[in-house]
Amino acid sequence: QVALVESGGGLVQPGGSLRLSCKASGSYTALSIIGWYRQALGRERELVATVSETGRTNYAASVEDRFTILRDYGLNTVDLQMKNLHPFDTAIYFCYALAYSGTAYWGQGTQVTVSS
Repeated sequence: QVALVESGGGLVQPGGSLRLSCKASGSYTALSIIGWYRQALGRERELVATVSETGRTNYAASVEDRFTILRDYGLNTVDLQMKNLHPFDTAIYFCYALAYSGTAYWGQGTQVTVSS
């Protein structure tokens, strides 16, 4: 069993930066993929970025030149460094993890609002 807790959301102006962090507790080493999804109001949840146990990253095209995903095995965390934020980045950001067993885990979400 894995629990995911996000932190770091908030309000930021366009062009600004924000860093999200997700702390995983439980069987962290059983996680093959960990990362971030987001869901804007009225839209479906979408992939933002993920990183595999081997360090392979996968980014959405809309963020790959602005966001960086960082996985720390010692701290059991996965961070999302976001730069040059736009209003269309406004969404609830969810931490996601996929265990080798095939079980998917989700955090409760953290709100990111990009507005002047």
